[in-house]
Amino acid sequence: MASRKVFVGVEAVLEELGRLSDTETWRPHSGRGKKRSASAMSVNDGTERWNDCSVEDEVPALPNFLPKRNPGAQLVMDRIYSPLQLFQLFFTGSVVDTIVKNTNTFAKIRSEAGKHFLWLPLKAEELYSYIALVIYMGLLGAKNIIDYWSGKEIYRLPFPKSVMSRSRFQAISWNLHLCDPEDDRENSQKKGTQAYDRLFKIKPLYNDIVSACKTYFHPDRQLAGDERMVATRARIGIKQYMKDKPTKWGYKLYVLADSACGFTWNFFVYEGKSSLATGKGLSYDSVMQLLDLSLLGKGYQLFMDNFYTSPCLFMDLLAKKTLACGTIRTNRRGFPRTKANDLSRRGQRGTIRCLRDGKLLFVKWMDTREVTVCSTMHKAYDGDAVLRRVKNPEGEWERRRIPIPTAVKDYNKYIGGVDLSDALIGYYNVLHKTTKWYNTFFFHFVDIAVVNRFILHQHLSKAQNKSPLSQKEFRERLVSELATQSSTSGAPEPSTSHAPELSASTSHAPEPSTSAISAGEPCCSEYFGSNATSGRRVCALCKLSGLKVKTPMYCTK
Repeated sequence: MASRKVFVGVEAVLEELGRLSDTETWRPHSGRGKKRSASAMSVNDGTERWNDCSVEDEVPALPNFLPKRNPGAQLVMDRIYSPLQLFQLFFTGSVVDTIVKNTNTFAKIRSEAGKHFLWLPLKAEELYSYIALVIYMGLLGAKNIIDYWSGKEIYRLPFPKSVMSRSRFQAISWNLHLCDPEDDRENSQKKGTQAYDRLFKIKPLYNDIVSACKTYFHPDRQLAGDERMVATRARIGIKQYMKDKPTKWGYKLYVLADSACGFTWNFFVYEGKSSLATGKGLSYDSVMQLLDLSLLGKGYQLFMDNFYTSPCLFMDLLAKKTLACGTIRTNRRGFPRTKANDLSRRGQRGTIRCLRDGKLLFVKWMDTREVTVCSTMHKAYDGDAVLRRVKNPEGEWERRRIPIPTAVKDYNKYIGGVDLSDALIGYYNVLHKTTKWYNTFFFHFVDIAVVNRFILHQHLSKAQNKSPLSQKEFRERLVSELATQSSTSGAPEPSTSHAPELSASTSHAPEPSTSAISAGEPCCSEYFGSNATSGRRVCALCKLSGLKVKTPMYCTK
């Protein structure tokens, strides 16, 4: 009887299922299935569909290009500027005086703290000599700093010794300070609070270099935004790791550059999560921070990679009358989810799919792999073609012209502005090892200033119908003029207040020449051996006083 009741129950269920099948489709629910999003649900509505290049696309209405200034160098174009004069546009007299003042103050603090080193007050002319040697080292690229002053036959470089002694160069490197030490101490006391500034040590020069980049050049219509890595091994919180960059560990800078010449127009150092974030993501905030539209103007075209590109960013830029184009990740919020007539993974090379969503254009193009681009300034396809190697029906490789979307073509043409700037810096990079993290930024700021000055020189030469110097020749002339600038000024006087108290075993002066003593000039000290522990000899001044004290140093004069 019980078995009969069960059988009747099954029949009732089957009858009910049959009734439902006549009115609607019923599917069993699986708890393991994924929920479909609203965008995915709209695929079946037929409202979105990828089109091929045979479907005519509308030409977007572009805002007029209205820059605040005429694009190019903001200088007197018929005037002749020497490399030193272009250098002083970025390292102005006030910038140099600030660095000199802060370096002398920091050296005095270290001296009073018991640090033993020979120090003479730094002057502006001597800082020019120091920068000249820094740029000179980028031209030669020896493995060790001391090799430039080495007495070995295979080195024996006369230029560094003629500009500055090795001990003086190292003393300046040890004490180089960009900010006011007292203000830096106050900032350190704010650590752990919102008022603490992690980049305070580099802020004076950092702000001045950015301001000079914006002042003396106005970019053309096409701009490129990207990251730049400055190599370092310092143990500091602002150091970043980027696996896809040639320099994987270092400080990350967000850079806006002119796509045509590579001029670094704006940049900022990434220092971690910011309390001023808009909530729309780091990529969105970075682009908005780089674009100083109050100085640029309207109608600019910005190119970026898939880290930055998002429909939200592009629509906000378009509202500010700034156009944008860039590769885009298919999982970005706002990217079409429809698969109707989508690009096949095995599609033929040159196959195009496009989809327009209002003022946003999404394009897929099959090259060696699928390329996905978003743009607010392009038509889907305008008849452009590009040469590529493809296989013919016989299986042989041949060069053939295949269609290419206009957005992809322009992206390939204009995205390399930051890469060009990086390449110009990398040819003669002045960066070398240092124990202080802010010195790494000082060297990179020198690199930015030199490359931007070189680009200004190219624009001036073109306007005057002259052949520009190569970057190597430009740097050589700049080094020579910086060194000459210091040699025409008086030598710095010794400092009694900055010099540390020496013990009895070292209370002597470096061995000077007779002319240096009679003229009252300071000595240019150098080690007899490779360091302070070898090659000690009797001090000449102590010997005149009847004392016999050995010293590892002598005067190069």
